[in-house]
Amino acid sequence: MPEILTVTLNPALDIATSAPQVTAGHKLRCSDPQIDPGGGGINVARAIIQLGGRASAFVALGGDTGAHLRRLLDAAGIPVIAHAAPGDTRQSLAVTDLSINNQFRFMLPGPNWSDTDVASASAAICANAPEGGYVVLSGSGPSGTTASLYSQLCADLVGRGVQVVVDTSGAALSHLAEGHAIRPYVLRIDQAEAQEISALPLTTRTDTADFATGLVAKGAADIVIIARGSDGNILSDGTNRWFCPAVNVTVKSKVGAGDSFVGGFTWALAQGHDLPTALAHGSAAASAACMTDGTELCRKDDFAECLARTATSPL
Repeated sequence: MPEILTVTLNPALDIATSAPQVTAGHKLRCSDPQIDPGGGGINVARAIIQLGGRASAFVALGGDTGAHLRRLLDAAGIPVIAHAAPGDTRQSLAVTDLSINNQFRFMLPGPNWSDTDVASASAAICANAPEGGYVVLSGSGPSGTTASLYSQLCADLVGRGVQVVVDTSGAALSHLAEGHAIRPYVLRIDQAEAQEISALPLTTRTDTADFATGLVAKGAADIVIIARGSDGNILSDGTNRWFCPAVNVTVKSKVGAGDSFVGGFTWALAQGHDLPTALAHGSAAASAACMTDGTELCRKDDFAECLARTATSPL
């Protein structure tokens, strides 16, 4: 089976807690925190392993927070390729207001990277990329990096016979969406990000599928997936389009749902499944992640239950 390497250049120590009510000006007495290693690529690797698959995580770590995060990764049984970050690893905080069952998410900045830092990490990623396997570039780029960071990594990795899956946002996503001669195999986008890039409301599934197909035609990726939130997920390879509705579950937390999707989808591809089946696996993993508290991601039993209720259809 092809190997999977996930890449997290801007990881975080994720802290999740709750309070009876979140209001300004008062000390908020919170519940015991749940602390997990976080960051897009880390979460993708965690999801794959929790679903029964195998993945390694390339992670840039620094300072005491980075050391804590590394201990958590080791305890979770995630094979880690650690790379020295130019500063302390960041933290993130998710607080659930129990009075309204809404979650507030606070993201702290990470260290600032120089061009030399980027070049060092890029060389290390390429050196550890599994030939004939999958590399998942997920999460935000570090402070100080340019919008072309993931595009350049794609160019370096594709030349080594690697299938690249990208799930990012902001300037890096906009740069990829412009289209390039060397492109990732898969690009995943949230609905809000797709609306921002297209400057269109993308109200219907057909609207979303048309936009995804247009991105493939521009050279943004061989396959584009757009997540329409609670409605489901749409995939286009430029010729075929599929829709997979989200499973109706009781939502405890949406943290990590997108990363769980990427994990389930990529793991399915590595097992040799076709695109509609992989889309179903990703969608089921995302729904399963919504059934867990905090940053727990997807549980194997929940995934199996959701997968049994998942059906992909042509669009």
